[in-house]
Amino acid sequence: MEYDISMKYEDFLTNNRVSVNKYLNIVLWFFGLTGPAIASGVYGGVFRNISYATCIGISVLVMLLSGIHKLLVKTVPTSTFTCLFALVSLNVIIAYMSYFHVSIYLTWFLVPLLSLLFCDRSIYFFAMILNYILMFGTTFIIASYEASMNTEYDDSIAFFADRIGGFTIESLIMFASGYIILKLTITYFKNLFAQYKVIKEQEQSVNEKMKLLDSMAEIYDNVNLIDFVNNTEMSLRDDEHKKHGIDMTAQTHTLMAQQLRDQVVPDQVDAFMTFTNIKTIRSRLSQKKLISADFIDIVSGWFRAQYITVDSTLDGIPNMVIYTKRNVDEEKRREENLIRISMTDEMTRLYNRRCYDEDLKEIGKKELSEDLVLFSVDVNGLKTVNDTKGHAAGDELIKGAADCFAVSVGKQGKVYRTGGDEFMALVRSSDPEALRIKIAGKAQEWHGVYTDEVTLSIGYAAHKDNPDATLVDLEHIADEDMYAQKAKYYKERGIDRRR
Repeated sequence: MEYDISMKYEDFLTNNRVSVNKYLNIVLWFFGLTGPAIASGVYGGVFRNISYATCIGISVLVMLLSGIHKLLVKTVPTSTFTCLFALVSLNVIIAYMSYFHVSIYLTWFLVPLLSLLFCDRSIYFFAMILNYILMFGTTFIIASYEASMNTEYDDSIAFFADRIGGFTIESLIMFASGYIILKLTITYFKNLFAQYKVIKEQEQSVNEKMKLLDSMAEIYDNVNLIDFVNNTEMSLRDDEHKKHGIDMTAQTHTLMAQQLRDQVVPDQVDAFMTFTNIKTIRSRLSQKKLISADFIDIVSGWFRAQYITVDSTLDGIPNMVIYTKRNVDEEKRREENLIRISMTDEMTRLYNRRCYDEDLKEIGKKELSEDLVLFSVDVNGLKTVNDTKGHAAGDELIKGAADCFAVSVGKQGKVYRTGGDEFMALVRSSDPEALRIKIAGKAQEWHGVYTDEVTLSIGYAAHKDNPDATLVDLEHIADEDMYAQKAKYYKERGIDRRR
């Protein structure tokens, strides 16, 4: 059942009223023994001025008031009226006893004292005012009798003035003392429940986080809770949830990271150990929700390691983080496949123009290697084939050219289809002329279904021949060489390109 923390103090006051009213009812019934007790005193000669009728009257009055209050406690135990009725009943009993000369003066201040139990200022003020009014009135009524019984006073006025003066001073002291006690009590309970509220909120927050962590433990292959306040780590996959201490002065990695290190492929171990270094995690996670990195497991393939902030300081420095490991091999393969598709020409399966531009950017970030060569290749006579034999024959010619180019380059570089019948290659070669001859030779060997031959115009630009040239310059040089080869081809064949 949900518990409303904001109502906790009010619930306490309500429950407290019920408890106090029950105990006050017991006190009222206890006053019923007063009549028989006084009657025993009358019988023994202790109370000479009190009649048995007074004793009976006290008992009857107590029984009546106690019975009514008992009914109120059962029906409306939290009502303010029930609380006030108990206090009024006690005052009436004391006033009745005083009127019949059963002088038990200390009990006048019992009622305001008992009213403090309700932790309610209005009830306390009511009890004090009613108590003083009844005290004043009762003292005035019995003044004549008391003065006649005491030779110390000349008349009833003297007795009344003396007695009510003392009562007034005592009432003021009682009022001030009681109010201070009441204020301190209310403040104490409010602070207590405010602290309880904070504790419950923290407990609720911790429980929610633990539920989240438990649910995460079902998703991830490994989940480790790292507490930088207490310097402990705990595997959430472990049913025992056993905590292990972390020596931050000598230890650089958690037990989980140390166990995973042997599963990482050798060339990624250093990067993995740098990422999982617990001495730098807090600074790297500062003001962040998570950090992650991908590595390759020798057995299961790609996995993703993550550090996720669970709790942090006001400055955003993590106090508690969870370290997770999840297999992402299938996800990586899909990602790599999408990247490959986005970087691949659909027809020829060569790399496309986008990939070529990306690779040029990467190469341009570093100093160009001496053996770098850019090849520019164009298919001769494609338009004629398309016009005379159809586009199927033209597509066959493009695929044939791509195969000859790619096979010839092999592992020396990457081949790209950058346009309809245009190809580029980034190659590492110390003898680009020999590679040009090899590409042309492969083309001569090719035969298709629709077309018997494919001829290529092949140009290149070597960085060693043009040391001051940029990548853009090399690209232009390779294109110019290719166009020169194309012009030579058409001249040798006696073909007028303008026709």
